[in-house]
Amino acid sequence: MKSLYDPKFEHDACGVGFVANINGQHEHRILAYALQALANLAHRGALDADASTGDGSGVLTQLPHALFRRDVERFHGRLRKETDLGVGMMFMPNSRGYQVGCRRLIEQAAARFDLHILGWRVVPINLSALGEKAGNTMPKIEQILVGRPDDCDDMEFEWRLLLARKTAEDSVHYRKVPGFYISSFSSRTIVYKGLLNAPDLGKFYLDLQDPLYETALAIFHQRYSTNTFPNWQLAHPFRVLAHNGEINTLSGNQIWTRAREQELTSPEWADRVELLKPILQPGGSDSASLDNALEVLQLSGRDILHSVMMLIPEAWEQNDDLSPALKGFYRFHACLNEPWDGPAALVFSDGQYVGAALDRNGLRPARYKIYDDGLMVLASEAGVLPLDEKRVTVKGRLGPGKIIAIDTQAGKLLLDETIKARVAGREPYAEWCRRQIFPLSSHAENLVSPTDGEADVPDLSRRQISFGWDAEELREMLKPMVAGGDEPIGSMGDDTPLAVFSKRPRLLYDYFKQRFAQVTNPPMDSIREKIVMSLSTLLSRRRSWLTESEAHAKLIELSSPFLDDHELRALRNIADPAFQSETIYCHFDADKGDGQLEAALQSICSQAEHAVDAGKTILVLSDRQADEIKVPVPMLLAVGAVHHHLMRQGKRLRASIVCESGEARDVHQFACLIGYGASAVNPWLTIETIRRNVAAGEYGDLTFVQALANFRHAIEHGLMKVMAKMGISTISSYRGAQLFEAIGISPEVVNRCFPGTTSPIGGLTFRQIAGDALRRHQAAYGKPEVPALDEGGNYRVARGGQGEFHATNPQVVTALHRFNKSATLEDFAKYLEAVERRVPVAPRDLLRFKNRPAIPLQEVEPIENIRRRFTTAGMSLGALSPEAHECLAIAMNSIGGKSNSGEGGEDPARYKVRPNGQNANSAIKQVASGRFGVTPEYLASAQ
Repeated sequence: MKSLYDPKFEHDACGVGFVANINGQHEHRILAYALQALANLAHRGALDADASTGDGSGVLTQLPHALFRRDVERFHGRLRKETDLGVGMMFMPNSRGYQVGCRRLIEQAAARFDLHILGWRVVPINLSALGEKAGNTMPKIEQILVGRPDDCDDMEFEWRLLLARKTAEDSVHYRKVPGFYISSFSSRTIVYKGLLNAPDLGKFYLDLQDPLYETALAIFHQRYSTNTFPNWQLAHPFRVLAHNGEINTLSGNQIWTRAREQELTSPEWADRVELLKPILQPGGSDSASLDNALEVLQLSGRDILHSVMMLIPEAWEQNDDLSPALKGFYRFHACLNEPWDGPAALVFSDGQYVGAALDRNGLRPARYKIYDDGLMVLASEAGVLPLDEKRVTVKGRLGPGKIIAIDTQAGKLLLDETIKARVAGREPYAEWCRRQIFPLSSHAENLVSPTDGEADVPDLSRRQISFGWDAEELREMLKPMVAGGDEPIGSMGDDTPLAVFSKRPRLLYDYFKQRFAQVTNPPMDSIREKIVMSLSTLLSRRRSWLTESEAHAKLIELSSPFLDDHELRALRNIADPAFQSETIYCHFDADKGDGQLEAALQSICSQAEHAVDAGKTILVLSDRQADEIKVPVPMLLAVGAVHHHLMRQGKRLRASIVCESGEARDVHQFACLIGYGASAVNPWLTIETIRRNVAAGEYGDLTFVQALANFRHAIEHGLMKVMAKMGISTISSYRGAQLFEAIGISPEVVNRCFPGTTSPIGGLTFRQIAGDALRRHQAAYGKPEVPALDEGGNYRVARGGQGEFHATNPQVVTALHRFNKSATLEDFAKYLEAVERRVPVAPRDLLRFKNRPAIPLQEVEPIENIRRRFTTAGMSLGALSPEAHECLAIAMNSIGGKSNSGEGGEDPARYKVRPNGQNANSAIKQVASGRFGVTPEYLASAQ
C-alpha cells in the first residue's frame, strides 16, 4: 500500500562541537572532555518511549594507534610505523550468513587495492548501556585492520582506503544486503557512534574508556530527530563532519552532483576516478550527502578548509568589505558548484585539521573557548565543560559565513581571515574570472535597445488564449506588477479546486505546489536579509568539479534569470565559439490529436542531445513558433524532459537551458521552470502584451521600458520571496532543486519529466496534458472571429458562473448568512447541503466513511472520555488574533479537551476562570527556543 510518508522529509536539530589540543598533543583527556561535553548536550536530543534509546550520538577522533597496537601484535602484523595502519568501523547485518558475505566483500575490496589485511576485531561493547529499541536494532559492530601497501605515501594510502570502502559499499548495495554500513575507513580518523543517548556513548563503547585511546582532537554530536525514525546509521559524526541544521537545497545538490560525475577528471585519481561514483551514497540524509561531497573534494587536490569554503560559501555577492582576492575565490567556485544552502553549523576534521563553519545566515550557534594550556572547546552552547573560567584566554562565537580551525600538525589556531586569505591566494581566481567570465549586460549594450514601438506579434489575443491567458490575469496580476513593480498581495486563501479537480484546462504549473521551510528550519526574510541573497546566473558548459583552471571560468554571467527580448537576442549573437546556442522549437501539430505530445517531447530531447554533441552550450527551448497549426508544448514539460534526458545521458553539464516561453507571466511559473532546470527565462508573450498595453495607454504614463523594468523587478523580487520561503539564499542552489510537490500528475509523466518529485496521488497522463493544450488551442483558433479572453475566475468568482468554481461561492455565503440570522434547523440544512454538494476541491472531498455493522453502544467509550483526547494545533498569539486564540481555548476547555498556546506567550488575565464561567487558559503551554512570553506564572498555568 502506498503511504504519504517519505523519508526525504525527515528533519533534525542537534548539539555539535569539538574539543582539541591546539598544540597537537595526543591525550586521553581530549576524548574524556568530548564525552563529557556530549553528555552535557543530552538535552538537545530525545529519548524513546523505553526511556533509554536516544536519537543518536557519536564521536570522531584521530586514530588511536596505541589502542590498536596490541591487536596488530595479536594478528602478527608488522607495521614500519604507526601511520601504516588503517581501520574500518563496520556495522554488519545480524544474520550470520550476511556477516560472512559482507566480510568477504570487504576483504576482496581491500585486496583489490593491495591493502594488507591484518585481521578482524570485534568491538568491545556494554549491552546494558542500550535502550530496548537500540538493542533490538543494534548491528554487529566489527573493525577491520589493514596495513599500508609498499611504496604508498600517506595520501595514496587514504585514497586506497576510500576506494576500498566505496567498492565494498557498491558490492553490498548491489546485492541488496540490509543493515550494512561503514562508519569510517581511514588511516587518520575513526568514528564511534550509534543509537545512543549522549551520556551512554562512553559506557557502551568500552574502547572509549581505555586510557590508551589518545587523540589531539575529538568531534562530538548529539542528534535530535524532530520527525525522523532514528537509526544507527544516521547518527553523527559521519566520515569527515558532524552537522546541526538542514540542507534545504539537498535534492538539487544531489541531482547536480550526479551530473558532475559524468565530467570528472582528476590528476590525483587518474583512471580510478570512475571508482568514486556514485559520489553520494544512495539513501543518505542531507548531512550524509554533504559529508560524501566534502570527503571526495578534500581528497582531490584541495584541503578540507578549501573544500568547506567551496561548498558552503559566505554571502559574498554584495559584501564590499571582502578583499578582491576572496571575492574572486567565491566567484570562481560559483562556476564549479552551487552552494549547499540552509541553516548549518558544521564541525569537520580530516585528522590534521579540526574546525567549524557557519552558513551564510548564521542561524545555528557555535561558541568557543580557548584555555591557557592550549585546549579549545567549541560547541552549540557555552559551558559544555565545567572548567575554570579564569583559565580562558580567548572566547567568542562564529558569525554568519565564518570559519575557524586548528592545524594539529603545525600546532596553530587558524582564524577566519587567516584561513580565507590563504585559500583565496592559492590561485589567481579574481584574474581568471576577470578574463574569462562574460557579462551578458556588456554585450547587450552594443545591440539596439528595446523601444516603445508597436507590438510585432500578430494575433496577440489568439496567442494569449492558446497559452492559457485570461482577462482576470491581465487585470489582477499583470497590471499591478507593471504598475507597482511587485506581486499583488491577497489574503483570503485559495478556495478554488486543485488543478486536477478543475473542470477547466489548467496550465501544468498549477499542479505543482511550492514547498516551504518548516520543523527546525526557518525561512528567510527576502527584504531584510536581501544582502545574503543572489539571483546571479551563469550559463554554458561546466567543467570537472575536482580540478581548477582558468578555463573553468569560461561562462556567461547574468544578473538574474530574467531575460528580456533584447538580452535573448544578445545571447544568440555572441560570436565566441564557446557560447554557441541552438534554438529548439517546442510544439506539435494540432491536427494529429493528443497522441503527439510524447513524440514531440522525444524529438525535443533528441534535438537537445544532438546540439550538445555538436558543441552547443546554450539550448533555447522556444514556443514562439506556435500558431494556428502548431500547438505549444507546455514549457515546464519540455524543460523537465530535456533536463532529465541530458542527465540520464551524462551530458547535462555541457549546456544550459534557456526558455523562450509564452506561458511564463507570474512568479510561480518562473520558479517552476528554474526549479526544474532552466537557467534563464524569456517571457516573450508577456513582454509583447506589456508593449501592446502601454501603446493602448492601460498603464498611464509609463513607457514600455519603465513598464518592463517594473515587471522584471516584480518577478525578481518574487523569486527571492519563493527562495526565502524555503530558506534558500541563491538562485543557483534553487535551480534544479525540484522543491515542489506534484498533485494530480500520473507516474508516467513524473518519472519521465520530473523524477524525484513527490507525487502523493496520480492524475494527468501525457494524453490528458495534450488534450488540455488542444482545448486551449481550439478556443484560440477554432473560429474565424478573434475571440475575447475568458474571464478566468481564479481570484474572484466570475459573474454568471462561467469562471472557475469557488468553494466559498455566493450560494454558500447566502445560505450561511440566512442561517446566521434565523438559527433554524431548516436553514442550517440548506447551508450544509450547499457545502457538501459542491464539486471536489481537495482530496478530502473524495473521502467517505466505510459502511460497517454498528457497534453496540455499551462497547463505545463515554463521550467525555473521547473529547479529552481533542487538542488544537500549537498556533501562537500573533499567528492567530487574540479573539481566535481565546475562542479555541474556551472551546477546548468547555468540552474537556486541550488547546496549545503556541510559542507567543499568553495574557495572564486568561489564567483565571472568568465570572461567566468561561476558561480561556490554554492547557498546553509551548516553550520556544526564543522563550517568547515565558514566565514562571505562564509555566505554572499549564495542565
